Order: sequence, then structure tokens, then C-alpha cells
Amino acid sequence: MTTAARLTATDDGLRVAGALTIDAVAALAPAAVAGAVIDVTDMTHMDTAGAWFLIDLQDRAGGAQIVGATPVQTQLIETVRANLAPADAAPPAPDDLTARVSDFGKRVATAGQTAKELLSFLGQVVAAIAGLLWRPRRLRLTSLVHQCQQVGLNAVPIVALMAFLIGVVLAFQGSAQLRQFGAEVFVVDLISISVLRELGILLTAIIVAGRSGSAFTAAIGSMKMREEIDALRTLGLDPIDVLVVPRVLALMLMLPALGFVADLSGLIGGAMMSWIDLGVSPAVFQARLLSNTDVWHFGVGMIKAPFFALIIGIIGCYEGMSVGGDAESLGRLTSTSVVLSIFMVIVMDALFSIFFATVGI
Repeated sequence: MTTAARLTATDDGLRVAGALTIDAVAALAPAAVAGAVIDVTDMTHMDTAGAWFLIDLQDRAGGAQIVGATPVQTQLIETVRANLAPADAAPPAPDDLTARVSDFGKRVATAGQTAKELLSFLGQVVAAIAGLLWRPRRLRLTSLVHQCQQVGLNAVPIVALMAFLIGVVLAFQGSAQLRQFGAEVFVVDLISISVLRELGILLTAIIVAGRSGSAFTAAIGSMKMREEIDALRTLGLDPIDVLVVPRVLALMLMLPALGFVADLSGLIGGAMMSWIDLGVSPAVFQARLLSNTDVWHFGVGMIKAPFFALIIGIIGCYEGMSVGGDAESLGRLTSTSVVLSIFMVIVMDALFSIFFATVGI
């Protein structure tokens, strides 16, 4: 039968004897260490609760030295110490102008570092895609076809429905305003230019960013957490070639097709609402669409599509490759991927609008 632990004051500090287990710790009151030594030579047994008790005694003594512990006991004490809860958080910094400027500077520095890493990642992906021109056999065609199905074919219903409803809303709201001036027929121009030039491809890119961009981050991030990406490198395979290039190429191929589906659905929705609300027959709608709509309105939307796809694919894969070893980082970076992709798509759309307005298209 083991003897319960007991504490004895000594000239140098404190001596611990017996079995320092959880039952004994519950019965012991924290003692003040008068000296600089906690002697555990006579301690016969210790569990994690006993190790915590010794650490607590040591902290109360201001860092007293624990002597007489066996190597196994020392290792247990250090393991418990390493896994203790962190100390209480420091009081919040004063909310003054200096603190705000400092916080803003840190955010700018972090954004600059992220932009630098994204550009570097973009360069790696572009170089890998360019390398396929010389070595096309490196393209993983099966993976590309699979990603095209996931990104493109499976997204057709939601994209078509979204664009159809957008066309309906544009026709309904436009007719309510144009009817005041007796210019209901111009609703055709409103729908065609808005859908073909801006809303069709922009809203499609936003849906794809939320649907496929987050899926890229989650899939690659899960592989990163399970160390599958490290396994690929061990096998001599480049994760950029295996995981990133098929996804980015699939997006660049399928987003223009989804944009075309969105344009067609938006025009159909606008035509139906114009017929119902304004009495503009489908034949009149088609004739005005063909006569008054420049083909460049459609071309502008299609030109934007590959650039939007590249942005979504690069950000989604980059955030996936940045995932750490915990589930919290996976969720956080998946959300970051969606938000950043949508933000960059809107910024790129604004830049394209300025460019096309400057060149007169």
C-alpha cells in the first residue's frame, strides 16, 4: 500500500514524500515555499495531477528549483508544464490614435505579404501551364475532365436559375420606370446590355467563387492537414501540377461556358417578363435585341471570363495550400478564399469597365 504524499518544511524550502497522486493532491493545501528548493527525493510515485501540483508550488515560490526527481518524473513535469493553459490575456491596448495607426500598419503589411505570396503562386501556376505546351503528356486529362464536370456541368442549374431570375427582375424594375416615359420598348436594351456586358458573367463568377473556390480550398486544405501533399512531394510529384493546374484550367475552360448559359437564361427571363408585363412579344424582343445590341456587349463579358476564372482558381488553391494542421485554419481560410475571390473579381470587373470605356468599346 502506497503512502499518501506529505509536505515537510526544511531549511532549504520544502520536501515532498510519498505518492503524489490526484487523491493526495486533493487533500493537500497549497503550501508556501520558504526556500529555493523543492526536494522530491522521497517521492515514490507521481501522476499528472501531482506534476501540476509541483509546478504550482514552484510558481508560488517564484521559480524554486525542483531537485531529486527521476528522469521519468522530470519528463512528466516538463510535459505537463508545456501543456498548461496560457496565462491570462494581457489587458487590451489603449484605443488611441497611435494604436489605431499601428494596427492599420500591421494590416497593410499583412496584406502586402499576402499579395506577394499570391503573385509568387500565380507565377508558379502560369509557369506550370506554359510547360504543358512543351510537355503536353504532363497534363492529367482525367483530373481535368473531372474538375470540368464539378466546376461546369454541375453548376449549370444554379447559374441558369440565377440568371433567369436576374433577367426577370431587370425587366420588371425597368418596365416600372420606363413606363412613366412611354419608353417600354427600351427595356430590351436595358436587359441585353446589363446581362451580356456585366451582370451575366459577374454574378456567375461570384457563384463560382462561392461554390468552386471554397471547394478548392477545402479539398486541398484537407489534403494538407492529412499530409497527403507532403506524400506527393516525397513521391517526386509537384502538387502544383497534380492539384492546382487541373483545377485552374477547368475553371478557365468552363467559366466562359457558364457565362454563356447565364447570358442566355437572363435574356429568356427578361423576354418572358417583358411579354407578361409590357406586352413585348418574343418576336419584337428578338428583333430589337439583334438590331440594337452590339456583338461587343457579348464579347466584353466573354473576355472577362478567363481572367475571373484565373483569379478564383489561384486564390482558392493558394488558400488551400496555406492551411495548417488544425480544422480551425481550414474553416477560416475557406471563408477567406470566398471573400477574397469575390472582392478581387469585383475589382477586376471595375478595371475592365474603365479599360473598355477608355478604348470606346
